[in-house]
Amino acid sequence: MTPERDYCLEVPQDSRRQLAVGWLWLSVLALLGAGVFSLLLVLSRTPYISQVIPWIDFFHSALVVHVDLSVLVWSLAFGGILWSLNQRPGKAWLAWTALLLACLGSVIIIMSPFVRDAQPLMSNYVPVLQHPLFFSGLLLFALGFTLLVLNSMIFMAPVGPWMSGRGALRFGLNAAAISAAMALICFVWSYIQMPDYLLGQSFFELLFWGGGHVLQFTYTLLMLVCWLWLSHAAGLQLPITPRVALVILFVGLACVFVSPLIYLAFPITALEHVELFTWLMRWGGSLATLPLALAVIISLLRYGGATQQEWLARSALQCSLFLFGIGGMVGFLISGSNVTIPAHYHGSIVGVTLALMGVCYLLLPQLGYPLRNMKMAIWQPIVYSGGQLMHVGGLVWSGGYGVQRKVAGAQQGLDSIERVLGMGLMGFGGLVSSIGGLLFLVVVLRALIRPKQAAHQTEGRQ
Repeated sequence: MTPERDYCLEVPQDSRRQLAVGWLWLSVLALLGAGVFSLLLVLSRTPYISQVIPWIDFFHSALVVHVDLSVLVWSLAFGGILWSLNQRPGKAWLAWTALLLACLGSVIIIMSPFVRDAQPLMSNYVPVLQHPLFFSGLLLFALGFTLLVLNSMIFMAPVGPWMSGRGALRFGLNAAAISAAMALICFVWSYIQMPDYLLGQSFFELLFWGGGHVLQFTYTLLMLVCWLWLSHAAGLQLPITPRVALVILFVGLACVFVSPLIYLAFPITALEHVELFTWLMRWGGSLATLPLALAVIISLLRYGGATQQEWLARSALQCSLFLFGIGGMVGFLISGSNVTIPAHYHGSIVGVTLALMGVCYLLLPQLGYPLRNMKMAIWQPIVYSGGQLMHVGGLVWSGGYGVQRKVAGAQQGLDSIERVLGMGLMGFGGLVSSIGGLLFLVVVLRALIRPKQAAHQTEGRQ
């Protein structure tokens, strides 16, 4: 592979490396917390098992924290890893302050469901618990993320040679930082425009609607960067040049700048405001991801992989492509408020998560934490995506029979064999997926607790 097509970043050996490790710890621990809450969620919705769970009323609170940890904290903290590696050398106090605030906010979010009178509100993109403790945690995390984005933009690394793979990768990471900044602007814009008469569910639904959609483009840009990185690590020869890859990434960034036009054209309470953001994400996201996805699929069909390192990258890459594609197709089937909606975002978000997991495996040895079980790391994306495929399939099946979203236990109305089978498949897939998530945590935590120096000493004794 020519140097011009090297889609990878070198790990700096200064404070930026320590920052990346700090964000890595936060992202992994967020997934650990989300996994605990996801197990509670799956059990509370599985037929027959849900009838004997004594804490069934805990379902919505667990769902709030699960979503916030597994999507918001995990994805944005992993963005912190990549932005830390991508930035120019500079004063690190702002970056460390961002990490500290984000960690503190995440801990408070995890604690918040266990206090009294924490009323859950299932607002899209950022569900909340109506309790001062939760809001303080969310605000601290938001402040930490804001400082992270500000630091990333102040010390934004120059793209370098524009027509190189590394230049395209840096452009994608810079574009993701700009997208994150636009999402924060949209959150503030929505708050300023919010009518005084709106409270509760309606307030938070509109508050997070615009910025939440823009944040999806941040996740998508990070995923596209990871696809390029994984393709390079898998030894693939993409049938596109770095120049074309840069154009694809630019399209994803350009979609973000449509959001201010929507705010200027319609107030946040207008139906057009809501629908335009939906269409922006549906069609803009497809326009940004489909060309690169097709290029990667073609290259995957041409090359089967040779070394374990290549199979490691290939496993995460192809599973990410598959789940993200399934989630996108399910999105076009949505009709009404049923469990087809969580089927859509489970597929899409897990597609993003698998790409981040794959790059995490690639980065660990470069950060000084070699993988201790390569075979487990190769199989983990397969188990995780297989469980999620069953989970999504069960939700789509059940959605076709009218099972409503964001309910549990008897409220699901599982009064027919079709509904029971669909939600049963959902529950089984969720458990398999939880095993896949656990395998990721085992691989990463085993590497993190035994750094490179300790690993070499052990090998020397052997």
